Amino acid sequence: MKTLNCYVLLFCWKAICCYSCELTNITIAVEREECELCFMVNATWCSGYCFTRVRILSLYNSDTIIKNLSEAFFFFHNFQDPVYKYPPVSSVQQICTFKEVVYETVKIPGCGDHPESFYSYPVATECHCETCDTDSTDCTVRGLGPSYCSFSQNGSNQ
Repeated sequence: MKTLNCYVLLFCWKAICCYSCELTNITIAVEREECELCFMVNATWCSGYCFTRVRILSLYNSDTIIKNLSEAFFFFHNFQDPVYKYPPVSSVQQICTFKEVVYETVKIPGCGDHPESFYSYPVATECHCETCDTDSTDCTVRGLGPSYCSFSQNGSNQ
């Protein structure tokens, strides 16, 4: 059993070290609705995992924060149902998001009677973990993704 625990801890350590919050290359689809055209641009954005902090509401003093995995294991080991929500415990889920962005601009080619135009898009320059700010970030579980396009690249609808 100790060997299994060591393997699980090693796996978790590997996942945490290798997939931390960092800049990554992505492709963004830029659409030109008048032309039913889209093209792709390359950018950098934030991707990776962040720790979730568990907060225990103590009856005796102010909030106590579980700071490491061993404390969390000893606190939660009696609960068999992983979906069970223990009322005195709340968690603060953090996401990997941008700390700073700059805007880059691309020229969108014209088509038909429509002149060329310009499109500015955000590019992350620094990342960090924080709670999701719905004013600036899509906090959904699964969105369309940055490379989704309503039109194909040759101009016909998908």
